Amino acid sequence: MSKGMTYRDAGVDIDAGNELVNRIAPACKATRRPEMLSSIGGFAALTEIPGGYERPVLVTGTDGVGTKLKLAIDYDHHDTVGQDLVAMCVNDVLVTGAEPFIFLDYYATGALDVDTAERVIKGIALGCELAGCTLAGGETAEMPGFYGAGDYDLAGFCVGVVEHDQIVDGTSLGIGDALIGLASSGPHSNGYSLIRRVLDQAGINPSPTLLDQLLAPTRIYVKSVLEMLQTVPAHAMAHVTGGGFLENLPRMFSGSELAACIDLDSWQRPEVFSWLQQAGNIDETEMLRTFNCGIGFVIAVAGADLQAAVDTLTRLGETPLVIGRIVTPEAEAESGQLLVSG
Repeated sequence: MSKGMTYRDAGVDIDAGNELVNRIAPACKATRRPEMLSSIGGFAALTEIPGGYERPVLVTGTDGVGTKLKLAIDYDHHDTVGQDLVAMCVNDVLVTGAEPFIFLDYYATGALDVDTAERVIKGIALGCELAGCTLAGGETAEMPGFYGAGDYDLAGFCVGVVEHDQIVDGTSLGIGDALIGLASSGPHSNGYSLIRRVLDQAGINPSPTLLDQLLAPTRIYVKSVLEMLQTVPAHAMAHVTGGGFLENLPRMFSGSELAACIDLDSWQRPEVFSWLQQAGNIDETEMLRTFNCGIGFVIAVAGADLQAAVDTLTRLGETPLVIGRIVTPEAEAESGQLLVSG
């Protein structure tokens, strides 16, 4: 009798999936928080809400890495895209003032390459350590015929918690509030369809230096910002992601009739942005609505709290930059300034 068809014959290797779980178990264990009630590998993750909250509010976020993955796949740079995935989720949750404490990932591919997947998921675990949250579980989906050879996709899911009366939602934002910018490491995980088009149209095979600049992992701002919030209140915060300054700063305003006046000369853009603008002949407005241009996170504080916020963030290893202030929508931008209204 001939041997019957197996799942492996259809392109799904269960043994490879089990091997991956065994390989990543130590990295996942290193992220474990005391609230976790279950171990990785079950059907669902069980956790208690962290202690110390009188009226805890859960905050959720989900995101991916986008076409930055394609660049990483093409050049065999799989070790840091996991941090990108975590950062894009936890930085969004952080905007509300919440502490991220649970993270889950989804890894989908046509045929599971255990070595590649291990590199990616260990990067996710590192991102969770940097954010102070548990990698509580995830899903590895092997989908033959759905993805091209060597391709994979990532999605992340984060849960955070914040005290109800400490939610940062922009309702206390006012005229004269100062805007503090925290540096990005590069384009983070946004604008890569345009970046890849620039590379393609210019016929550029990126040098190792340029590739490192383009694939630098997204910065995770969680620990420094949460510690600052213990002593200095923020009136609003923004994660500068897809849409750049023009799309993300208005999300701070909470419907108020406000605008942000940004001093574009108050920081020096990383070299990679100048290269992109020149190589792609990208105009300034397009740069500001596509890329973070060197500022990955923005915090609005009262003018009276500005020095305390800057001092605290500096002590925590950040390089905080005063990049502008909150003004009325009728204000006029001077040379070197950008006015962003809701």
